Amino acid sequence: MTVVSGMTEEMKPESVALHHLGAAAALDPELLCIFGTGDLGRSLGQRLLQSGYKVVYGSRRPHSCGPVPQGAQVMSHAAAARSASLIFICVHREHYDFIEMMAPHLEGKVLVDLSNNLKKDMYPEANAVYLQRLVPGAEVVKGLNTLSAWALQNGLLAGKQVFLCGNSAKAKHAVAEMATKLGLTVLDRGSLSAARELEDFPLQLFPQWRLPLCVALGLTAFFYFYLLIRDVLYAYFEDGKDISFRIMVSLANKVFPIVSLIMLSLCYLPGVIAAFIQLYRGTKYSRFPDWLDRWMLCRKQIGLIALGFALLHAIYTFIIPIRYAVRHKLISRVVDENNKTTPFNFDNTEAWATDSFYVLGILGFFLYVLLGLTSLPSVGGSLSWREFNFVQSKLGHLTLTICTAHGYIYGWNKFLRPSTYKWYTPPGYMLCLVVPSIVLVLKMLLLLPCHSRANELLVCSAREPSGTSIARATTLEAWLQREI
Repeated sequence: MTVVSGMTEEMKPESVALHHLGAAAALDPELLCIFGTGDLGRSLGQRLLQSGYKVVYGSRRPHSCGPVPQGAQVMSHAAAARSASLIFICVHREHYDFIEMMAPHLEGKVLVDLSNNLKKDMYPEANAVYLQRLVPGAEVVKGLNTLSAWALQNGLLAGKQVFLCGNSAKAKHAVAEMATKLGLTVLDRGSLSAARELEDFPLQLFPQWRLPLCVALGLTAFFYFYLLIRDVLYAYFEDGKDISFRIMVSLANKVFPIVSLIMLSLCYLPGVIAAFIQLYRGTKYSRFPDWLDRWMLCRKQIGLIALGFALLHAIYTFIIPIRYAVRHKLISRVVDENNKTTPFNFDNTEAWATDSFYVLGILGFFLYVLLGLTSLPSVGGSLSWREFNFVQSKLGHLTLTICTAHGYIYGWNKFLRPSTYKWYTPPGYMLCLVVPSIVLVLKMLLLLPCHSRANELLVCSAREPSGTSIARATTLEAWLQREI
């Protein structure tokens, strides 16, 4: 045995490192093929290269197809198809003609169709079904069509859900394995007959925003016309005054905070309902009704819409002093006070109420913005689950409490005045306080007696013959303690 510098060759750490590097280098990465050198094809190739794959592009003009990611090769369609068993079709359907002529080269290959259409029912059959008919010897898989070139370039793939469908389970498994290495979550939608459904997904316009937007627009229309009748039409028919100019600013500035507060309370109302359902059932391991599931899934969108209405309310409030009607009213009041023999008395109670009203409004809007910022993926991703839960739950309920108090102080001295109820109808701010007040009361009912309620569940469960119910109640008690 040869000794070098007092150390044997078998014990040299450099030799061990070289041995492992050589073994890793012996593993040849899998070669994947992409038809299409557009934005989607280049972005997909870049992600595949970063994930450890080798990429070859198939192009009609291999020498003049434009820039491709560094490390990728460019060949003719036939040469590229022969070199790989998995081929991504990143071209539009109207350019599928060359694929039919290449059918002999695609025999037994897995073709992943990423194409989308500009509108629904653009063609009599799905693109993937048409592709399978052009190349019957290949195994076509429809999938990854919900990925955009922008998401691929910016690395926004971790946890993103993609869909696959195809007639070959083996082909779908190969595509799913590749997608998993990219950080994607794969959902199998069955046979190729589901390709039409998958191709319609990218054509949906804000599917998770539809319900929140419909609710917001419905509330806006209702309160706008409700306040139009109470304020403008009442003044015209009862007092003979034309105050239609208030439609543009004053009415809107009343509607915006009303809708904002109701939408904010609708973010936390489903959580309270869910908690009462779990208490009633005695377990948190049961499925919620479908309507409650759908409601809870769109709480983020509801909260962002509430923030948008709060922002409009803040902007409209800033422009109030520069309005002609407000300046005219202030000047008229100053003139009237100067003509009086008695001085204008200072109301200390009114001053406290006004300052408290504005302070609560500012604090509420600040917390609104904080909640909106933490809902952004770039901000929320930097928070731990406990930090995110603290902001969205604890500070969220604090925001709802402050904004509700903001509304109560606005009408603190108007609730019992008969003149407040024009045509026997309550003002808008009273109506908007109903839902948030209910949410806060129910939340207090959950917090105050939760320990005694959990103990009742334990006693009731102990009377049952099965020991599993006791375990469920114990779990529920621990969960309630965490909620507090």
